[in-house]
Parts: sequence; structure tokens; C-alpha cells
Amino acid sequence: MTVIIRDFRPDDRQDAEGFAHVRHLALPFMLHTPESVPYDVLHAHPDAHYQPLVAEADGEIIGTAQVGLAHDSPDPGQGYVNVYVHPERTRRGAGALLVATAERRLAALGATRLFAWVLDSPENRAFAEKHGYRPSRSAHFLRLDLANGTLPTLQELPADVELRKGSDFADDPRPLFLVDAETMADEPSDISHEFTDYEAWLEETWHHPLFSAELTSVAVVDGRPAAFSMARTDGSTRYGTVMTGTSRAHRGRGLAKLAKNDSLHRARAAGFTEAFTGNDDGNGPMLAINKWFGYEICATEVRHVRELT
Repeated sequence: MTVIIRDFRPDDRQDAEGFAHVRHLALPFMLHTPESVPYDVLHAHPDAHYQPLVAEADGEIIGTAQVGLAHDSPDPGQGYVNVYVHPERTRRGAGALLVATAERRLAALGATRLFAWVLDSPENRAFAEKHGYRPSRSAHFLRLDLANGTLPTLQELPADVELRKGSDFADDPRPLFLVDAETMADEPSDISHEFTDYEAWLEETWHHPLFSAELTSVAVVDGRPAAFSMARTDGSTRYGTVMTGTSRAHRGRGLAKLAKNDSLHRARAAGFTEAFTGNDDGNGPMLAINKWFGYEICATEVRHVRELT
């Protein structure tokens, strides 16, 4: 069986379905749909040079790779390659071919350091090490059973706090962008980011097909957003929290917990049965909050890095 590596075609419905299917099988803790995958390509910042790759065998997509540059980092030359192969189509060389093709492409774009997320297993770690990648940090995927679990009771709000939906800011979401940017700046990461492009945020976050402004909850203090819990859904039964955070001036009051609890309750009422989120291993406060909600770790990814010489 010959494996062919080629560019993902965002205008091809079969490519979109095949890519989303492989990602769902290999990484069921993240939300991907045939609509979201091409959107990510068509609406990526041009400086990211984002071009996913697929591994194809006998007309079937059996592997995928996300490939691009960290264009919003002040440190040049940083790229990423995240490879996922169909769990029942491994050991056919697809992963190695995807890595090699991605590395050549990123090197040609001037990348000197590559980052990759690798699901934590002895086999995957050995694969990464074989290709010159070394572990740097880890993060957890967490799952909450919305259908059968018990959410914390909705708490009484402080006198100066109001909970609103993200959709209430549809006419002007910039205040949410400002809180998101401040939160992102303080997130644990091995790549520094300058999160200042509002138009890019609108394209990549606010208008994303998975984003749910209706299920996003915002804690407002004195008329201004102070904390939020940002939601995505697959439009069916799966709900995900992609970011929960609080502006620096309002931290320590439990506002993020209030917003997330509100969003989770409304997601359950809307018929969503599973909730997913992710946390860096070093983000103790958010891990504690998610444990309080009843989330359980369902998988771990290890960030790997390789220096290109």
C-alpha cells in the first residue's frame, strides 16, 4: 500500500470529512467538524503559512498534520507540526512521511525550532524521540459527563456582578477580546505571543463555526466584562471550553468559576451530554477549578521541541 502525502484541500468536502474523521478518532477530546477544518485553513493569518497535510492510501485519508508558523510570536523562526494518524492505520509510514514533509516545508519558510504535541504513550514518545524531538511540558485533556454527572449549584452573584451571554456582545465583541488577550498573555506556554490583532481574533475566534456565543458566559463588573468562559460545540452533543479567564484587576474573586458554571448549566439544558476542556499541567488553579466541577483527566499530551540545524 503506497502512502501519498499532499496538501489538504479546503474546498474538497471529502478532504474535510476525512481530516475531521481522523482527528476525531485519534483525538476525540477536541472538537473538529467538516466545517471547522477548512475554515481554519481559509481564515488563518497569511503570515502563519498554515497548510495542513494529509496522508492518503488507496484514496483514504489515514493521517493528518497541522503545519504552520507562530506568526504572532515576537521570536521569529518558530513553527509547529502536530501529526495524528488513524488508530487503525498505523505502522504504514504515514506519520514519518508527514513529519518529514512538514519539516522540509517549515525549514523553507525559515523555521529553526519546531514544536509538536504528542499524545502521551510509550509508542508516541519513542516516535517523537526517533525524529529528534525532546519533551518540554505536558497538558491534560479533561472530560465531564453532562448527561449523568452533577454540576455544582449555581451560586448567588456578588452585588456588583452580572452574568451575561457572549451573544449579548454581538454588536461589539471587542471588550471580550481585551479580556481574552490579557488572559492569553498569562497562560503557560513555551512560545510567547503578542495577542493584539483584533481583526484576526474576530476571524479565528468570534466567527469560528464551532464557537457558541450563546453558550459563552461573561461576568460583568460595573458594566465591563471582567471574566468569561468561552464555549465551542460540534452542533450535536459535544461541548468544549476553549478558554476561561479573568482580567488581572478582578482576579481572586471566583468570577471565572461563576462564568464557567453558568455556561455548563446552560449547555446541559441545551442538550449537550459531554463537556471537554484542556489544562496545562502547571496551571494548578484551573485544574483545581475543573476538578471542583467534576472533570476527570482523560488523556495527556506532551509538548515536544526540535531544533533545526
